[in-house]
Amino acid sequence: MYQRRHDIDALRALAFALVILYHVGMYYVADWHWHLKSAEPVAWLQLPMRALNLWRLDLVFLISGLSIGLLCHGARQGQEAGALLKQRSRLLLLPLAFGMAVVVPYQPYAQAVANGSIAPGFMEFLLRYVQGGPWPPRAFDGWEVGVTWNHLWYLAYLWVYTLVLVLLLPWLRSGPGQTLAHAFRGLRGLRLMVFPVLPLLLYTGLLWPHFPVTHDLLRDAWAHAVYFTFFLYGYWIGVDADWWAEVRRLRGRLLVGALLMLVVYFVLRAQLSPATSLSFRHAVRFVGDIYLWWMVLAILGWAHHLLNRPWRWLPWANEQVYPWYVLHQTLLIVLIVQLAPLRLAPALEAVLLLAGTLVACAGLTALIRRVHGLRLCFGLKPRALGLPRSPLSGLSSS
Repeated sequence: MYQRRHDIDALRALAFALVILYHVGMYYVADWHWHLKSAEPVAWLQLPMRALNLWRLDLVFLISGLSIGLLCHGARQGQEAGALLKQRSRLLLLPLAFGMAVVVPYQPYAQAVANGSIAPGFMEFLLRYVQGGPWPPRAFDGWEVGVTWNHLWYLAYLWVYTLVLVLLLPWLRSGPGQTLAHAFRGLRGLRLMVFPVLPLLLYTGLLWPHFPVTHDLLRDAWAHAVYFTFFLYGYWIGVDADWWAEVRRLRGRLLVGALLMLVVYFVLRAQLSPATSLSFRHAVRFVGDIYLWWMVLAILGWAHHLLNRPWRWLPWANEQVYPWYVLHQTLLIVLIVQLAPLRLAPALEAVLLLAGTLVACAGLTALIRRVHGLRLCFGLKPRALGLPRSPLSGLSSS
C-alpha cells in the first residue's frame, strides 16, 4: 500500500481551476482566436497567457498519467487492464457524448451569431445542429464536421491515450520497459533537467512546423507526441518516493531556471518576423520546450513540498472538478453574451464573468450531485459508491 497523494489531488483541482481563469483571459487577449472576443482586447495579457500556455496542458496530461500509474501500482499484472479501459470509457466517453449533445451547442451558436453566419434563434440552430449542418464557412470552430466538442477535446484525447497505455502495458511491464522506467525515475540533478527534454526537442524539430495544434484528434501529430510523452512520464513517476524527493530538493533552482528560460524565450520571440528563418523559429521553440519541462518540474516540486497534506476542501474539490470542467465554458459564453452589450470596463466585466461562472458551476453541480442520471453524465460515480476519485486526471489519483 502507498500513502494517498494529497498534493496530486490538490494540484489537479488547482490545474482545472486555472483552466477557467485561462478561458476568461482568452476572451480578452489580443490577436488570439477564440469563440467570442471582447470589443476591448487587453494587449498586455499576451505575455502571461503565453507563459501559461506553454505548460498548462502538458501538466494536466502528466497528472492524468500519474493518476493512472498510481491506480495500476500494486494491481496484479493483466488484471486491471480491461477493467481500467472499461471504467475510463464510461467516465470519459459518456460525459463527452452528453457534453457535445447538451452542454456545448450554445457555444457554436453564440459564435455563429456573433460573426453573422446565422440569424439569432437557438432552437432553429439546434435543429440544424443535430443534423450536422451544413453551415456557412467558418461559422464556428468545427463547422466543417457539422458539430464540435470545443473544450471537451481533452476527454477524447485522454481516452485515446488511456487506450494506448493499456495496449502498451505488457511491454511497459516487460524487462526492457521496466529498464526504461527505472532509468527515467533514476534521473537526478542536471540529468533530470536535460534528458526528458530531448524528446520534446525532437518533436519540435520533426513535427512542430508541419502540425499546428488543432485539437481535432486526427491532424494533431505534434500535440499528440508532446501530450502522450507527458502522460507517460506521469505514469512512470507516480509511486517513486526518491524521484519526488529529488524534485522537491530541486524546486527552487528549477523555478529560477524556468523563469530565466522564459525571459530568454520572450526576448528571442520579440525578434520574430515574417522573414524569420525556420532555424531561428526552431531555436525559439527549443527554449520554450526547456522552459516547459523545468516549469512542470518546479510545480511538481513545490506542490509536493506545500500541498501534500489532507486539506479539508479536497474531498469537496474532487467531486466538483469534472462537472465544473464540462460546464464552465458554456456558462462563460452565456455570461459574455449577456454582459457584452453593457460595455462595462474590461476589469469589472472580467471579475463578473469569473465570479458568475464559478457561482453557476457550483449551483449546477449541487443539482447534478443529487440526480443519479446526471451524476453519470458528468463523470461522477453513483452516489451509493461514494465520492469519485479524480475523474478528470486519469480518473483516480491514488
